Amino acid sequence: MRVKALAARAAGDYWPAVGLSAIVLLAGGLRFANLAALGLANRYYTAAITAMLQSWHNFFFVAAEPGGSVSVDKPPLGLWLQALSARILGVNTFGVLLPELLAGMLSVVVLYHLVQRRAGKLAGLIAALALAITPIVVVTDRNNTMDSILILALLLAAWAFIKATESGKLRHLLLAAALVGLGFNIKMLQAYLPLPAFYALYFTGARDRLLPRIGKLALASVVVLAVSFSWVAAVDLTPADQRPYVGSSGNNSELSLAIGYNGMSRLVGMGRGSTAGAGGTSLLNRILGRDNATIGSGGFGGFPGGRGFPGTGQAGLLRLVIMPLSREASWLLPFGLFSALLLALRARLRWPIEPKHREVVLWAGWLLTCVIFFSVAGFFHEYYLSMLAPPLAALVGLGVAELWELRRSQPWLAAGLAVVAAGGTAAFQVFTAQQYVQPIWWLGLLAGLVFLGATLSVLAPIPWQRSAPAADDSLDVVARAGFGCLIAAMLLTPAIWSALGTLHSSSDQGLPSAYNGQGTGSGMGGFGGFGGPGSRIDQALVGYLQPRTQGMRFMMAVASSQEGEDYVIATGRGVLYLGGFSGQDRVETPESLTRLVVDGELRFIYMGGGRGPGGGQSGVASWVTATCTPVQVTGSAAQGGGQGAGRQAFGRGMVGSLYDCGAGS
Repeated sequence: MRVKALAARAAGDYWPAVGLSAIVLLAGGLRFANLAALGLANRYYTAAITAMLQSWHNFFFVAAEPGGSVSVDKPPLGLWLQALSARILGVNTFGVLLPELLAGMLSVVVLYHLVQRRAGKLAGLIAALALAITPIVVVTDRNNTMDSILILALLLAAWAFIKATESGKLRHLLLAAALVGLGFNIKMLQAYLPLPAFYALYFTGARDRLLPRIGKLALASVVVLAVSFSWVAAVDLTPADQRPYVGSSGNNSELSLAIGYNGMSRLVGMGRGSTAGAGGTSLLNRILGRDNATIGSGGFGGFPGGRGFPGTGQAGLLRLVIMPLSREASWLLPFGLFSALLLALRARLRWPIEPKHREVVLWAGWLLTCVIFFSVAGFFHEYYLSMLAPPLAALVGLGVAELWELRRSQPWLAAGLAVVAAGGTAAFQVFTAQQYVQPIWWLGLLAGLVFLGATLSVLAPIPWQRSAPAADDSLDVVARAGFGCLIAAMLLTPAIWSALGTLHSSSDQGLPSAYNGQGTGSGMGGFGGFGGPGSRIDQALVGYLQPRTQGMRFMMAVASSQEGEDYVIATGRGVLYLGGFSGQDRVETPESLTRLVVDGELRFIYMGGGRGPGGGQSGVASWVTATCTPVQVTGSAAQGGGQGAGRQAFGRGMVGSLYDCGAGS
């Protein structure tokens, strides 16, 4: 008996480590498999990495291209990590994506730790598994957008806020604030989405007296702002002629970028055409001193009728649970909301609040803040919904643990709640999946798991064989099997959906989104520098430009990153983005272009492809046509005529004109 007890104890000590290792391996398999199909993912950022590796100046200011004409539309920290990785491994798929891949897997481990420390190891494992297989998280971890690194930073901040709440030590609170500030330097105001939940956790859960508690939070706020805006201040205090133009800002200011394009514009929308957002953006422009015509760099012209950005559906209460966003992060949302309610009702309301209510404040607060924001926001991309995944996964693990604890005192109630919550979640998943794929080939397995789980969960509380000494153990095994089947049923569909997303990944996944029944990607094609399935360069054009621009700062100038990013990656040469990210920034003027040509830094300018250079500035276009000479590149993949001499293909099937503006032509 003693040997059996020791063996059981050893198994109890090691099974959580084995389980977590298996989950991490699963997460790694979903994230590292089929990487070659991704190409260079978001080539706008990959081109920036190419530029950042060429000089410390470009590195610090996150230049979008080697000539340093304009910066990318995000702060530096995530891109710095990508650049360091690419420095060692090269500018290739693995080298660019490794920081995000590792951040995604580390987030799984951190979430396990955060959940298991209060609810037990099984709850931690369930939460970790739920995060590891969330479809939008998997595809986002496989992309060089920076959200995976942001999520890791925010989970570490959550840990520090929990420690500060429990210990009352100021150093933990200030560390938490600093981590949120670092998150701001990854994705700007997106990092503040869980901040209300973090502050509420400390305010309601810490045991300090009220005034000292408020004072500590005020000090933490100072740290958050100081760390957040340190790089912003450094850029804006640098003379404009000594740094790149701040891309997507509208007025060459990082502060404007943070508050406008990466801030309020995400909420009110981007456009003149949006009924809901027009007034807000006009007011925002006046506050920031910006021209209405160049709000942000999106150039999307608004979305009439209250519609959001393409691919994000219409704002409203049901936005996250209906097409097209339902496939991203909402698979476990019914059970997560149920778990939050269960935890809230299963503890007495005291001051400071009890540990269970702390979990509700932290995870449900984070989740609901994101749900509300993304339900009404006017301008975001699908992969932003990865912000919902950590709190949702945590609530799933906590909810299962709470149901198991309830089983000890009220087994019938626990069984009924488990069947309804898990079965309802599985039904929602079927409803969601059938909107994208027909037939649902795993439906039989899913139904079988729900049926078996419901049957065993209901059988377990029946008072049969009470006289048998091992009855309690037998019933416990039955209950565990029932709960296990219900958990497996809830996790089956998102796991398969993530696997399908990995299997069907392709190089058009510039803006990642979950599997849509055919493949992954945003469906935006080559729009706005996001990447696209037809990405290519015209080798004849490169062969023409390279010998004629040796020693020059720029190989050529183009309207936006869409026309130039592939040439940056292929050649490592400077390509002046006249309109920045998508053609709407005023990076150059006719006067500054004249100086560049006279100084021998620029000779060739490409115009066409559906965009005018310099944010639609007619002055730049007029200067080019009046000053420069159109040229035809022999051997270029020309695609027909059109107005103007020298029209030719220019990557991605676009057709335009190349102009020679300099001496030596």
